[in-house]
Amino acid sequence: MKVLVVGGGGREHAIAWRIAQDPAVRQVYCVPGNAGAMADVSCIPGNIMDAREMLSLAASLGVDLTVIGPEAPLVEGIADTFRSAGHAVVGPSAAGARLEGSKAFAKDFMADNGIPTARSALLEDLADVERTIGRFGYPVVLKADGLAAGKGVVIAEDEKAAGLTAREMLTGQMVGGAGRRIVVEECLRGVEVSFIVLSDGASFCALPVTRDHKRAFNGDLGPNTGGMGAYSDASILSEEMRGRIVEKVVEPTLAGMHRRGTPFEGFLYCGLMLTDDGPKVLEFNVRLGDPETQPLLYRLEGGFAECLAGAARGALDSSLVHASDLSTACVVMAAGGYPGAYPKGKPIRGIREAEQTGAKVFHAGTAFSGGLPVTAGGRVLGVTARGEGLHRALDNAYAATRLVHFDGVHYRTDIGRPGYQDDRAGN
Repeated sequence: MKVLVVGGGGREHAIAWRIAQDPAVRQVYCVPGNAGAMADVSCIPGNIMDAREMLSLAASLGVDLTVIGPEAPLVEGIADTFRSAGHAVVGPSAAGARLEGSKAFAKDFMADNGIPTARSALLEDLADVERTIGRFGYPVVLKADGLAAGKGVVIAEDEKAAGLTAREMLTGQMVGGAGRRIVVEECLRGVEVSFIVLSDGASFCALPVTRDHKRAFNGDLGPNTGGMGAYSDASILSEEMRGRIVEKVVEPTLAGMHRRGTPFEGFLYCGLMLTDDGPKVLEFNVRLGDPETQPLLYRLEGGFAECLAGAARGALDSSLVHASDLSTACVVMAAGGYPGAYPKGKPIRGIREAEQTGAKVFHAGTAFSGGLPVTAGGRVLGVTARGEGLHRALDNAYAATRLVHFDGVHYRTDIGRPGYQDDRAGN
């Protein structure tokens, strides 16, 4: 089997690397990939937002399967273009991708299908800011309706901060056009988990559960980011809670999409808060998470590529994959200043030494310059390791992280530490 992975971040590097591990796979291509993916698979330049260009590339390479990594091309309908041409693809239709592409749509969909979520209101007009933002008390969560690269969620502690954030979103100052409509949401309390399933439109299989850390600094402080680290461990969810999530969230979501005439095909990411009243949906994503993908796929065993191919054909075989008994953890190494302005082009050293410890360094925002990998994004690397139990996995990940260096590097030192618990709706 020959596979094309579309995207160039840490998630796509992990997907391409994991697919390449399967004996059934002969060749893996990644477009555009990055400095790390080049060491594992064949990387090809290209515009991933041009669906016709991607389809033409897939045809010229003679691939059997294409996996779409990021959300933006999915929202624009790349999977529809591939399916209409009879090409096997993993990713939802544009109609299915609205679950992530519009927070307002997702809220309406959940209300229509009885899926538990936070109380919310839609804010579209500057004149309504004061009347709307205090409806659920403080702190309050403000979410840009559209895609905002993980930066469209703000937890405002008081009326002043909420009003300022709402105005900056509505006027396009904060996240551009993505914030021209805002979902104002009550701030849920509990434990946050990422529950991801792969669906072929009719059936689904659940992947190993993960937890991520969205705030920039230790102690869950600072602004939200795309994610500063994540881990996967058997202790995250009880079997009873797993069953409740499937019954209350996953099955109603897939059934609801089917009733709309838009069966969901691809990865459904359920960002959940486990509250005293049970699981509630914080957000839907329509692709694998980043950085959740890194520890998830580092823990996954079996024929992942064959499972993806089956899902693309409408014949998902969930028996092909299962989770290792080992735990996994990923530490994101970010550029100084992230999630604000940050420098690029800083040489990265120590990756080989880190991987000699048994870790895998997945590249997120990197490029080559002068024969060396250099920083090219806010989140630069995801250092990922295994261990017998979460504590050992974390020790291994941090031991490898300390061997990697670039100017201005920043990373959290409390990923997955005992006592870590989200108590606010972060995304």
